[in-house]
Amino acid sequence: MKGLLQRVRHARVEVAGEVVGAVDQGLLVLVGVEPGDDQAKADKLLHKLLNYRVFNDAEGRMNCSLQDVGGGLLLVSQFTLAADTRKGLRPGFSTAAAPALAEELFNYLLERARASHPQVASGRFGADMQVHLVNDGPVTLLLEV
Repeated sequence: MKGLLQRVRHARVEVAGEVVGAVDQGLLVLVGVEPGDDQAKADKLLHKLLNYRVFNDAEGRMNCSLQDVGGGLLLVSQFTLAADTRKGLRPGFSTAAAPALAEELFNYLLERARASHPQVASGRFGADMQVHLVNDGPVTLLLEV
């Protein structure tokens, strides 16, 4: 399971011109699910997302987590994150989980996030989404579990 974490000043997801999820300061995380991923991996990814130290402390060092700063968490499913890009000039998607498994695990991750953190929003699984963000830093990290 992969999470492309971006520290943001604000971010939102639109579907057909309607805002379906938004956060102010916090994290936008694009989530890719791969074959073999399970709830244990989703739990581990969520733990990292909530506790990974990517926000600045009083000295300007990245020593604070999302929970420390009380920021928002915006989760967006993105099957292309699991693409195989090692060969050729076109991505292969055999390394992405089947849609049913991906949706199940993404929804599980979202449900657990909402139970663990007060500010959680999401995109819409499988929809054509437009993601708007102001990356703060910029800080972008790929987390893999």
